[in-house]
Amino acid sequence: MDGQQLVAVLTEGLRAFTWANAVMLAVGTLLIYLAIVRRYEPLLLLPIGAGCLFANLGMSAYTPGSWLATIYEFGITTELFPLLIFIGVGAMIDFRPLLAQPSLVLMGAAGQVGIYATLLLAALLGFPMNQAAAIGVIGAIDGPTAIFVASQLAPELLGPIAVAAYSYMSLVPIIQPPLMRLLTTPTERRVRMAYAPRPVSRAAVLIFPIAVTVFISLLAPAAAPLIASLMLGNLLREALVVERLSLAAQHEIANMATLFLGLAIGATMTADRFLYHPLTGFQWQTLMVLALGLFAFVIDTVAGLLFGKFMYVVSGRKINPLIGACGISAFPMAGRLAAQVAQEEDYSNFLLMHAMGANTAGQLGSVVAGGLLLALVVGMGIG
Repeated sequence: MDGQQLVAVLTEGLRAFTWANAVMLAVGTLLIYLAIVRRYEPLLLLPIGAGCLFANLGMSAYTPGSWLATIYEFGITTELFPLLIFIGVGAMIDFRPLLAQPSLVLMGAAGQVGIYATLLLAALLGFPMNQAAAIGVIGAIDGPTAIFVASQLAPELLGPIAVAAYSYMSLVPIIQPPLMRLLTTPTERRVRMAYAPRPVSRAAVLIFPIAVTVFISLLAPAAAPLIASLMLGNLLREALVVERLSLAAQHEIANMATLFLGLAIGATMTADRFLYHPLTGFQWQTLMVLALGLFAFVIDTVAGLLFGKFMYVVSGRKINPLIGACGISAFPMAGRLAAQVAQEEDYSNFLLMHAMGANTAGQLGSVVAGGLLLALVVGMGIG
């Protein structure tokens, strides 16, 4: 090897590095900063940021034989990682507040309006139906569901969709309170909802995950893997005979899946796909996905609050409209936030259990909405 060949070998990485890669390194660093310093969804944003750094240093999910490509194929292409996370989520959720107040399921349905509104808007803006559907699911503010749907319908948009879903999830405390205060009056926010729930039997909490799995799998077969994994986790929790499995699902399994999921998503954030391609120019789709995701989140929250106001009137002013904002799937953050905003008006107003019931309904609603979109798009022969 002569000197010229040696120089070529030593500078191979530097010659392949572009200004767009430098910008993406800055994006990855920003995500890590937000995770560590600002504590915005650190469990996801930190590995996503690290994956973004690696992807723009020659180790992307699209580099044959790279370790991140192996992780991507193993957990994203097979859809394994989102399902493992859903098992963990199910093991953490207590559905008793929802079972004690079944009418709250309507809040979970209202909280998905933004998904379909965004699908229509994205289609009007020129996105193919498969991409429009995947973008719309960002509005659920449910990372695993968004990733599950995007990996099937629009894998080319997986990076920006995942980043948008988890970024907006971390921004729930910033985005939702102004909307809550704008769309509700102080009088409405002060409404007290007496909490005297009907007793929920042990049989009910055991039958619930099984019945929901059967019903939703028959109603929306495309959602079957998501709902089955969520309800399996909940059954582990409620069985009371497999505590080790329940704890493992909540901690070790969920943590490992989250780590590898974040790395795999970050590994798709290459400069040529996320920012600038030498042949096609700037990737404006990325900014449009982020903007549409924010639109979906806002519309979901607004629709939930307006439905909450409707229930407030219909119930004779017995329902606090704030719980309508909990119909998204950001569990348990949205529920806690609604209770907090209510207590700003009246410190002795305890809305938490009602809000959590609506929030768990939103978790179920997002899975059903994602499954229905999958069924719709695949049924049209587009996905």
